[in-house]
Amino acid sequence: MKDTRREKGVAGEERAAAYLKQQGFIILNRNWRTRSGEIDIIAMSSQDVLVFVEVKTLPGGDAQVLAHELNKKKQQRITKTAKCFLLNNRQYSNSSVRFDVIVIDMPGVEPVYHIENAFSGLL
Repeated sequence: MKDTRREKGVAGEERAAAYLKQQGFIILNRNWRTRSGEIDIIAMSSQDVLVFVEVKTLPGGDAQVLAHELNKKKQQRITKTAKCFLLNNRQYSNSSVRFDVIVIDMPGVEPVYHIENAFSGLL
């Protein structure tokens, strides 16, 4: 069971990365990990905004499930991990930063649903 969930997640991340490239983003890193957490995709937008992207594949989900998946604790973990990335990659220290979410296959929205500025990381 866990394998298929992981495979579904990886496939969702592939689709999200392809979508971002189509939108003019440059993918800088994928699955960037520290002890505090992981960021699915780190990209640079065409407006030179450093974007930390959380990808959620939710074929049976809805807005309530999405809100549960991206609770405050998860947002704090993503923010903390983003700070580590910025400390380790000083060339981006003057970049504007944004936290986006891409939802894959959630009923009721586009198959690849991009939420810009999904939450504020207060960097």
